[in-house]
Formats: sequence, C-alpha cells, structure tokens
Amino acid sequence: MAITELPAKASRAPAAGSAVAKSQQKGQQTKAAIVDAALGLATQIGLEGLSIGALAEVMRMSKSGVFAHFGSREELQISVIREYHVRFEEEVFFPALQQPRGLPRLAALFHNWMKRTSLEIDSGCLYISGAVEFDDRPGPVRDALAGSVRTWLAAMYRAVVQAKEAGHLHPDADEHQMAFEIHGLILALHYEARFLKTPGSMDRAHTGFANILARYGSDAAAPSSISAAPKKSSGKASPSKPV
Repeated sequence: MAITELPAKASRAPAAGSAVAKSQQKGQQTKAAIVDAALGLATQIGLEGLSIGALAEVMRMSKSGVFAHFGSREELQISVIREYHVRFEEEVFFPALQQPRGLPRLAALFHNWMKRTSLEIDSGCLYISGAVEFDDRPGPVRDALAGSVRTWLAAMYRAVVQAKEAGHLHPDADEHQMAFEIHGLILALHYEARFLKTPGSMDRAHTGFANILARYGSDAAAPSSISAAPKKSSGKASPSKPV
C-alpha cells in the first residue's frame, strides 16, 4: 500500500515547488516595486523622510505588508541606497566602459555624470542629500551611503590614473587632486543649479572640466580623443573592480 502511494506524492511535488517559486517571484516583484516607490520619495524628501507608513500609503498596502519585506525602516533606507547605486552604475559607469582607457573614458564618465545631474537638478541627488542628512550620524545607513559614494569616486580616480598611464596627462599630474576637482564641479553644480537656481551653471561645469583637462593634459592628448559620445554599454563590470 505504501509503495503505491509514492508515485502520487512525487507527482504532487512539482506543483508545490512551482507554487513556492511563484510566491517567491511575486514577493520579489512586490519588494522591487516598493523600493522603486521609496527611491522616488527619497529623492524628493530625503532618506530621513522615508517611513513605513508613508510608503504603505503610496503603495496602497498595509504597514505590516511593507514591513514584512524589510523588517525595519533602516533596512528600507539601505535598500533604497543600493537601488540608487545600481541605477547610477547603469547610467554613468557601464556606458563609459565602451570608450578606450584614458581621457576618452574619463570624459565619458563626466559626460554621463553631467547628463544624470541635469535630471537630478529637479529630482535631487541621493548621494548629496544623504550626505547632508547622515554626515554626522554613524550607523548602517551612513555606511551604506558612504560606501556607494566611495566606490564611485574610486572608479573616477581609476579613470584619471589610466589617463596618466596612457600618456594623456602630464607625467607629474596629481591624480588625487584632479579627481578631487572633478568631483568638486558636480557638487558646485548641484548647489548652484538646484539650490541657488543660478543660470548657466551647467555650461560653467562643462567649462570647468575643459579647464581641468587643459591644465593636467599632456601635449600628446589630442582634443578629438575626448570628443566621442559614449556608446551604449552591455558590460557587467563593477566600479569597484579594475577595467
């Protein structure tokens, strides 16, 4: 009798497994939708403005339903930071990898960064607003935010180093200083364009980058080498890894 029951149990197993898989997939989709909505809110009101209750209202879910996907407001904030970083990579970093190492890639990184910044003038940059909120507040949220920013700045610095190795910069060029000045342009642009609403801020940022290249660039660096528009990327490299 027991032997005849085994096939029946085995035949029901795939259906049960399929139901579990579908449930897990639905749960992942719901969580992704919540993170997407949370990211939209965070760029407008900041990470500190996020709450389980406000998000539940936006998603038309119960608070317990939202809470079940994250467990805490802190984990929700960290998930938003991770999602923002993923999108930043896809829009800024990966497309630049299609350009040759050296000034072409460095210029592509800046070009993509400026393109994203032009959109964030209205919506807000999580890296910048988050830094204001958590600059003096140690903890997992600050660590996640600072880690994402450091990863991106390391990628920018590596592009500067590669430009120097390619002979596109003066042999005595200070890579740290150059990367610092490029980062400073973006911070100044956000402050001038978003906060002060200063006309022509975007053009001044482009001029600032051209001045940096003129100051640090070698005579061997042809202007045409940095004029190409970045191509669409299909790469899977990470800013945290050399390319």
